[in-house]
Amino acid sequence: MAKRHPWTEAEIPSQDGKRVLITGANSGIGLATARALAARDAQVILACRSEEKARQAMADIREHYPRARLHFLQLDLANLSSVAHLAELFFEHYDRLDLLVNNAGVMWLPEGRTADGFERQLGTNHLGHFALTGRLLPALLKQPGSRVVTVSSLAHRGGRLNFDDLFFERHAYGKHRAYCQSKLANLVFALELDRRLNQAGSQTLSLAAHPGITDTNLGAPRSGQGREPLAMRLARKVSPMVLQSAAKGALPSLYAATAQAVKGGDYFGPDGPYEAFGYPAPAHRSGRARNPDIGRQLWQASEQLTGVVYPFPSQSAVA
Repeated sequence: MAKRHPWTEAEIPSQDGKRVLITGANSGIGLATARALAARDAQVILACRSEEKARQAMADIREHYPRARLHFLQLDLANLSSVAHLAELFFEHYDRLDLLVNNAGVMWLPEGRTADGFERQLGTNHLGHFALTGRLLPALLKQPGSRVVTVSSLAHRGGRLNFDDLFFERHAYGKHRAYCQSKLANLVFALELDRRLNQAGSQTLSLAAHPGITDTNLGAPRSGQGREPLAMRLARKVSPMVLQSAAKGALPSLYAATAQAVKGGDYFGPDGPYEAFGYPAPAHRSGRARNPDIGRQLWQASEQLTGVVYPFPSQSAVA
């Protein structure tokens, strides 16, 4: 059997005339995704917490693509007021959106709370994106064939959504368990959103992707979190030799965002051993991720926690 030709950035069709919003686009796979789409003439909105870092990322992209059409909107996914403010600013300047990439994330944080009292990893990685997608949905629904791509992780396989204690208020907190839960929530959300879009008769697609094991700064400590453990510092020194680049890790997201042969509910990751590295291919979804009952439970909990109810065309989609 002939070996399948690997999909690369060179396969991305022209994105001229398309408007894209990417969360966490100032570094890692978010920046790589923004750079690749800008290179294909998309109008790219970088939604980031730090304007300074976003401006640096924009300068980096323009160094290679001087005519890139780039814009910045401030977004702190750990604060629902910031999510609402971004949506307000978006609709002041734009009326439609072709692609939303829910990319930003935090990883292995010590126990803490968001501005709204949520456990930080679930609050940032899932609930912030749930609220953002719901608020931007009218702009996506205006564009037939628009897409929402939500970035999950291999870690989703170890995740469990404990709806009786999502924020570890009654059980001991574990930063790895909390991260796995948040990435499972990302994939469950993407699949449940696809079900509801289908029920509403919408042509907007919801897809998901994961980057495999990629060299990014996601696990790096933030200011005020203390000194990075020795093992992590050593891992960072050798990681460029054993991990794939951010550009390679962004390929599954880019495939989900731009490839023609995709359908709603698809999930992509690297095609190498254990989905750790390689080129885009269909990825494994855990049984919990595929369970529609878990999808409904997460959706209801997310609506209650964020106060965001999706404006689907048909009320049957939110029954």
